[in-house]
Amino acid sequence: MNHSTLDDVDFRILQHLQKDATLSHKEIGQLVHLTGQAVGARVRKLQENGIIEGYTLRVNPEKLGQVVHAFITMFLKSPTAHQKFQTFVLQHDSIIELHRVSGEGCYWMRVRMGTSSELNTLLDELLHYGNYKLSLSISQVK
Repeated sequence: MNHSTLDDVDFRILQHLQKDATLSHKEIGQLVHLTGQAVGARVRKLQENGIIEGYTLRVNPEKLGQVVHAFITMFLKSPTAHQKFQTFVLQHDSIIELHRVSGEGCYWMRVRMGTSSELNTLLDELLHYGNYKLSLSISQVK
């Protein structure tokens, strides 16, 4: 199953699940004019074909005390540092995204922390792998 084999109903089901993954198949069925059983069959097919990879839960990080939101561009100092750096990142829950990129830098990271002191500690640790450029989020627009 690929993009060309999905019909309009599949796309609408996906849109509803992306907005609220807690909707029942019956509730989605009412929105797309199918039975809950038919929606369930379509959802299973979308899962089997890897279009739906899983379900997540969104939380408000600020309400959890994670008020520092930063973006870091990493410039690794050695071509051999990549594996060690990736291992380091995978062990730190405060680093919530890591992207290997082309263009400026080697990696882009998004981090969430409770204090600027915690951020400073992370920045000191990053210096073992290379240099960085830091940008702090002022507010999220979208």
